[in-house]
Amino acid sequence: MTLLDEILKANEAYVADIVKEYGEGGMPANKAPQRHIAILTCMDTRLVDLLERTMGIDRGDANVIRVAGNCITDVFSDVVRSLIVSIYELGAKEIFIVGHEDCGMEKTCPDELSKRMIERGISAEAITMIRCEMERWANHFCHSEQNVVKAVAQLRQNPLIPEDVKIHGLMLNPYTSKLTVVVDGNKENVELDSMSVCTCC
Repeated sequence: MTLLDEILKANEAYVADIVKEYGEGGMPANKAPQRHIAILTCMDTRLVDLLERTMGIDRGDANVIRVAGNCITDVFSDVVRSLIVSIYELGAKEIFIVGHEDCGMEKTCPDELSKRMIERGISAEAITMIRCEMERWANHFCHSEQNVVKAVAQLRQNPLIPEDVKIHGLMLNPYTSKLTVVVDGNKENVELDSMSVCTCC
């Protein structure tokens, strides 16, 4: 049985349970975040399902955006576009940037990543096209907590994010599940508003 077969078999069993409990129409859910929250976090496998439980977030409560290292690369990156939809279309009023201890991005190096890509058949020319952006992304991530602070500052300074949206920064221990506040978005922070967040190459 292939991995795809396993996934489809698991889905079939899950769908049967949903239909049994809720009927053919399925489980009711609202696409707008009912707690008016958008969460930016890492794609780390240890956070799957864990993050929501540690924050008391249920299905339908929040928009959750997951990218490697919860990084924001520029003023209109995919992350920012998703947050814009969450705020202006779906009513999010607060953003939580949640980093985590022992993040693999701390060890990600453009040279090693390029080498692995070439070993998998990616051409050197293709890597050259993205080299500047890859260096900007990977080389500027040195410490998980500092990255959370930087991401909060980037959003606070982003002219596309309204000033009334509160932006919080938290760190999650993926082993104990403890959340630690790094930036409380309910408080003024002049330092973050003047912090250099240039993502230029």
